[in-house]
Amino acid sequence: MSQVDRYKDRVVQIDFYSHQDLQKLVLNKKYTLALITENKTLGTLNGYPVQLESPCVLCLQDNDDLKIDSKINASVFCFDPIFLETVRVSQLKDINVPNTPHIKKGLSLFAGYDRIISLDAKIYPKFLQWFFTMGMEVSAQSDDLWVCRIKQYLIQIFNLLLQLKESHPQSAIDIALKFIHMNYSQPIKLDDLTDLVHLNRVSMNEQFKQRVNQTAMQYLLSYRLSIAEQMLTHTGMTLNDIALATGFEYDTYFMKQFRQHKGMSPTQYRNVSREVAVQQ
Repeated sequence: MSQVDRYKDRVVQIDFYSHQDLQKLVLNKKYTLALITENKTLGTLNGYPVQLESPCVLCLQDNDDLKIDSKINASVFCFDPIFLETVRVSQLKDINVPNTPHIKKGLSLFAGYDRIISLDAKIYPKFLQWFFTMGMEVSAQSDDLWVCRIKQYLIQIFNLLLQLKESHPQSAIDIALKFIHMNYSQPIKLDDLTDLVHLNRVSMNEQFKQRVNQTAMQYLLSYRLSIAEQMLTHTGMTLNDIALATGFEYDTYFMKQFRQHKGMSPTQYRNVSREVAVQQ
């Protein structure tokens, strides 16, 4: 079933199931994220052999055929594309914002054959927190911004899963990148990264420049601004809430950095990005 918004006259096309064994999973939404929390099993996905071993994430579409040999513990979040495309701008008005390149890249997780993404012991606790925060908001609808918060966490999850799927073998920079992608909303200093991967500042920045053409702190800032861009386009969160969610202590500093690097204010970007998306 879908969710009736208790605060606004609309139906939100999402579902969350905290306990699923995946053997009788009904794919009633276009996209499904299944977080495997316990056990392992063999099976097939659209006829191809797969192995599911906790903790991992399985990305499914509504036309997929999943068969598994034994029950496995999982939690499931389902959504239709319209959930990401619809943005509430006032109590009386929704606007339709077709999926931007950022979101389209996230939806690529549900295509192809490689749909299983393993979560290591360092990543899993944070991912579990994000996933169940989404689930709690689905049932609790704690205030009129509950949909925005779910979108915020879904964007975070997309970005982390993409980074995990595309990452190279575990180098020091991979570890640092994962740390940034998981903790960008918290204060991060260069010393935090150098201590994490046991590199000095010079070596750390040299390796970052080789991988992403930026120093470590430049990459952290650009990643925070990239997440902020997605939130500006796809949610109705205030600038202050977006600033706090992306690791900026003050909204004034966030707005200054955004204008300096993007050439316009966050509000201008929000308006322009939605206009461009609608015309695509």
